[in-house]
Amino acid sequence: MAGLFLSLEGIDGSGKSTQGRRLAQTLREHGHSVTLTREPGGSPGAEEIRRLVLEGPTDRWSAETEILLFTAARRDHLEKTIRPALARGEIVITDRFADSTRIFQGITRGDLTETVDRLHALMIGVEPDLTLLFDLDPAKGLARATARAGAELRFEDMGLGFQEKARAGFLTLAARHDRFRLIDADADEATVAARVWQSVAPHLVPN
Repeated sequence: MAGLFLSLEGIDGSGKSTQGRRLAQTLREHGHSVTLTREPGGSPGAEEIRRLVLEGPTDRWSAETEILLFTAARRDHLEKTIRPALARGEIVITDRFADSTRIFQGITRGDLTETVDRLHALMIGVEPDLTLLFDLDPAKGLARATARAGAELRFEDMGLGFQEKARAGFLTLAARHDRFRLIDADADEATVAARVWQSVAPHLVPN
């Protein structure tokens, strides 16, 4: 894959989706071709799975079933969207990727890390070139997330303790892999965007 593959991670309400849109626009202004996508979703089949996993009661699925659903969505996303864009030499920005499954299904509701990693190696086998982790106090993030209108609040409804475990898990994961860059998301939108650009710019190939 010839392009640059970026993933955005963080707890719910950390602002990564907003920053992903800003980053994509800035990159385009600098002459780069960009595919901005998301997980779960990013392809027609994966978007259908998105509704299944993000809506409904908190106990709709077990963590094990969610791992299978998210991996199925990710495989379709990889085949239909990510790989073709990278082959065209584009910068791909995905709002969440496999690290979210490692955290939200792998550690927050039990020790399923090995299951997530084995399935990822078997069915996905790809990691981003660069991962931006948007770090924010879980209480602030949850307040932001629950203030949004919409039906996709299944994980937010799992409560503050769930988000606290997720944040700790993300920070531990980031400390283990060089592809992570930690972004302090507790600031105004423009300040966070500047921090994002400082992390991304060194990885760009000049046009």
